Amino acid sequence: MKVRNLVLTLALCFVGAGVCFADNANIGTWKLNEAKSKIPAGTPGIPKTVVCETVGDSLKVTTDGSDKDGKPTHTEWTGKFDGKDYPITGDPAQGSRSYKQVDDHTLTMVIKRGGKVITTGHIAVSADGKIRTVKLTTTDADGKKVSSTSVYDRQ
Repeated sequence: MKVRNLVLTLALCFVGAGVCFADNANIGTWKLNEAKSKIPAGTPGIPKTVVCETVGDSLKVTTDGSDKDGKPTHTEWTGKFDGKDYPITGDPAQGSRSYKQVDDHTLTMVIKRGGKVITTGHIAVSADGKIRTVKLTTTDADGKKVSSTSVYDRQ
């Protein structure tokens, strides 16, 4: 009886977690639509592809693209959309990233290096779930604020 109850409890926990993440419109694979994006020349690190997936009770965001010199880039972040900082791998310019869920289609994002905020952003998925718009404000090497808007299509 105890084993049966334990198995049923665990099954319900996994189903509950799946339902919770299934409501997140950001889950999926997104490809940059350069024609619809407004990215200033020389803006570093804009990913060409973003994959957001569930991993256990967390989310994993993987980005692939190229740097200003055309060299390939790849980052990975695993955490929760709870506003807390989680480490990012693959980009020495970024130490941590945090996402906060605003609603089913909207996230805010903060990127830090050495505990200092270097980029803030707003991510919105369209009502039909086909377009993801990422608006970022970052500080460049000269200390100037640079804003960009990247538009991604669901794959």
